[in-house]
Amino acid sequence: MRYVLALDQGTSSSRAIVFDETGAPVAKAQLEFRQWYPAPGWVEHDPEDLWRTTREVARQALRLSGLRATDLVACGIANQRETTLLWDRQSGEPLARAIVWQDRRTAAACEELKRIGAESLVRERTGLLLDPYFSATKLAWLLDHVPGARARAERGELAFGTVDSWLVWKLSGTRTHVTDPSNASRTLLFNIHSGDWDPELLQLFDVPRAILPDVYPSSHAFGMLAPAVLGDAVPITGIAGDQQAALFGQGCHRAGLAKNTYGTGCFLLLHTGARAVHSQNGLLATAAAQVGRALDARDVERQYALEGSVFIAGAVVQWLRDGLGFFASSAEVEALARQVPDSGDVHLVPAFAGLGAPYWDPHARGTIVGLTRGSSRAHLARAALESIAFQSADVLEAMQKDAAAPLVELRVDGGAAANDLLMQFQADLLGVPVLRPKVLETTALGAAFLAGLAVGLWRSPEQTAALWRLDRGFEPRMSRDEAAGRIARWRAAVERARGWAA
Repeated sequence: MRYVLALDQGTSSSRAIVFDETGAPVAKAQLEFRQWYPAPGWVEHDPEDLWRTTREVARQALRLSGLRATDLVACGIANQRETTLLWDRQSGEPLARAIVWQDRRTAAACEELKRIGAESLVRERTGLLLDPYFSATKLAWLLDHVPGARARAERGELAFGTVDSWLVWKLSGTRTHVTDPSNASRTLLFNIHSGDWDPELLQLFDVPRAILPDVYPSSHAFGMLAPAVLGDAVPITGIAGDQQAALFGQGCHRAGLAKNTYGTGCFLLLHTGARAVHSQNGLLATAAAQVGRALDARDVERQYALEGSVFIAGAVVQWLRDGLGFFASSAEVEALARQVPDSGDVHLVPAFAGLGAPYWDPHARGTIVGLTRGSSRAHLARAALESIAFQSADVLEAMQKDAAAPLVELRVDGGAAANDLLMQFQADLLGVPVLRPKVLETTALGAAFLAGLAVGLWRSPEQTAALWRLDRGFEPRMSRDEAAGRIARWRAAVERARGWAA
């Protein structure tokens, strides 16, 4: 039996999973790390925490598997996207804490770029919107606010990267500065049509080319895991942003297949094949994981997806746990929510970091509406779970308008996909079956598949897709009229959240 190590560096924790050649998980380790909130709307991570926890879970997972590093044929990396890091090329020391994808500090900068008419260029080249969510304005902020950073960047002394680039730099021990198209496409600096960094966008955001990583296909020989990490060298042969990795792990390799990942945020992706679909309904065109034998990302056959991003999904449950003390473990939310038959018409709009797709409103704020004297913790817990499904339904409606084709099923993954109450409510709102696979860690699985393909462990994406197995399907039970009424009341609550700052 041959094995692959997958490293999944997420927003609230780092995970490592060892998979065998059937795609089954053999051992898993996970560590949470500190979140920093230095100002309202600001979210930061310590880059050393990301590196330290990733290294530690890799060691733990290998130890739990009973294997040695020599038993691993490859290592794949999936990562939180858009989170922005800047470090010194010589020392490898970060210049500041990482600015997380949820961070909204550059909202005013985005508004100014919209005012001067830059959004049409950005949308055409990148498939994205001008929003603080993405990396470019975060990077520009660091260059302008860290003393001396811009001058040093222009001299080529600094390196910028999303989390994948940072981890490869640290894990390889060789200062390898690389990324893949799925991550590069989330920076506002990458032309998804040419498959390369775009000179006009670099000029627009005032970003020096010298600090950017080299871009290679997602399944590629990126470097080697240094022997100091696990005791022996292991090839790093797969990289993908977490959501594109999950799309790949779910076997969605062709146009028309969709998945939704329920993590800290919620991310619904629809594969659109070799065509980038530019949304008219607030969604994003993005690069899917790129698989091919080309040595350069510009030469590989490009694949695309349509994406809707929900900023706060599982994080709303964390808020109930940590902010309000409703329970000690997030897994307890379902039992609490089941104490009541419904939310009592309470709606919780978790716009803690603004609203993502399809609204793209950075000024919206978290709102609870419909409270009565009879409202309880259980009603709030149920409203929190339902908010995840409502936000996903909003994205899916926009996606079907853009794709001009009905969805026949939705494949789901991520930690919150284990919640039966949430999955059933999601199926009820959508009116289509929700399919949960046996392996919920499809983000890590996708990274493992990409890595294994590069070393010949699997011959083709189709072979990896054949390894997908169903755990449980959730069939819709709610009438379409009732679902429409529930969605209408939800959207009324959303308008209250959007009007908060007016």
